[in-house]
Amino acid sequence: MSHHDIRSAIRPDPDQSMLDIADYVTGYTIDSDEAWNTARYMLLDSLACAMLAMKHPACVKHLGPIVPGATLAGGARVPGTSFELDPVQAAYNIGVQVRWLDFNDTWLAAEWGHPSDNLGAILAVADYLSRKAEREGGKSLNVRDVLGWAIKAHEIQGCYALLNSFNRIGMDHVILVRLASTAVATAMLGGSHEQIVNAVSHSWIDNGALRTYRHAPNTGPRKSWAAGDACRRAVTHALNAVRGEPGYPSALSAKTWGFRDVAFKGNPFTFERPFGSYVMENVLFKISYPAEFHAQTAVECAMKLHAEVKDRVDDIEKIVIHTQEAGVRIIDKTGPLSNYADRDHCIQYMVAVPLIFGRLTADDYVDEIAADPRIDALRAKMTVEENPQFTKDYFDPGKRYIGNSLQVFFSDGSSTEKVSIDYPIGHRKRRAEGIPVLLAKFEAALRGQLPADKAERLMHLSAHPQRLDETPIQAFLNDFVMP
Repeated sequence: MSHHDIRSAIRPDPDQSMLDIADYVTGYTIDSDEAWNTARYMLLDSLACAMLAMKHPACVKHLGPIVPGATLAGGARVPGTSFELDPVQAAYNIGVQVRWLDFNDTWLAAEWGHPSDNLGAILAVADYLSRKAEREGGKSLNVRDVLGWAIKAHEIQGCYALLNSFNRIGMDHVILVRLASTAVATAMLGGSHEQIVNAVSHSWIDNGALRTYRHAPNTGPRKSWAAGDACRRAVTHALNAVRGEPGYPSALSAKTWGFRDVAFKGNPFTFERPFGSYVMENVLFKISYPAEFHAQTAVECAMKLHAEVKDRVDDIEKIVIHTQEAGVRIIDKTGPLSNYADRDHCIQYMVAVPLIFGRLTADDYVDEIAADPRIDALRAKMTVEENPQFTKDYFDPGKRYIGNSLQVFFSDGSSTEKVSIDYPIGHRKRRAEGIPVLLAKFEAALRGQLPADKAERLMHLSAHPQRLDETPIQAFLNDFVMP
């Protein structure tokens, strides 16, 4: 690197990967029926997660204006509440709701993440713009518009995640939520191709949040609001960009000072495929269990063994879990678990509960359940090992499996069969089996939180895809508003 390279003030052309995002957001036509249909289920599932989160005071305390009284009449609504907020703070609120229970959709590759986290930004901006348009005689966005932006946000986040591992250098995956949400929110606000590039450059210059809060010994509830924080930051960048804030064309590639040299060990990004609709088509739904996704099939295995084990818990000598390399690295956790966030990222805990109780719900991570001494007793008897085939299938673009196996051994020398499941009910290959369960999750969440008439209208609307697609987004969200 020369002295001239560092000090030259000649402004370069924008980094190609930033241009590629802007090209995709402004120019790509989504022609996949599967992507549109999956996006519709994704929206319903995400709003189900938001309604379920309203049962948890730790989530609710994050909702509302950033300071008391800082509301915005006619702004964006927060589902399940009466709040009307500016779109920046609304993005945080909705992002927190969707993500709180670790129950929304998932994407697993070199990087992990939850693409529906982007709905925090998308719904907040869409509702804000549409309510404004309604007041001013303009055209509102409808649900299909929102689905289109969600497909593109999923694709940006997911395609970056396929081959680029931010977690291996200590960064949290919400860096990609901020990236994708920044791009689509800028476009939603009417930003030009150049303004999208400018906004994206600011997103990269923010660098990334550390994964400290996701791992022992520091696991804590920030992991449940980190995506909302990324959405909030994304909408800020988008609003600034459409007001004319300049960008930084070599935010990624600048020698010494760019993201790649500062944070990515000098490496360029690599991509498996161009942007399209692949991610939405293949996204993984968390349908049955609010659990970190690398453990989903382990929980299914434990549920299969519950009947055989439940009356012999005290006789168990050891439990052997085989998982993918990522599962070993993220959720193999021993020792005391200090809070909810610790427990839903511990594969041993997520296996012990269904073995003992035959269930795993969000309530099973609370202190009262965790105090049952049988849970930690079983955790102490577990070993977690990598199965290389599970790891291979995990990265295979034609499979994207998340395999786990489980076997229980008893003190008398007997054992259960070894139960192995390659991919969970939320996988693309189990859509026919999974969608009815997803819709049941949606209905239960609505009926558990909203007035009966609103829940009934939403259920009826969700059963008619074309009518749902054509519904103005502000009208759709009206039925999520509480008095």
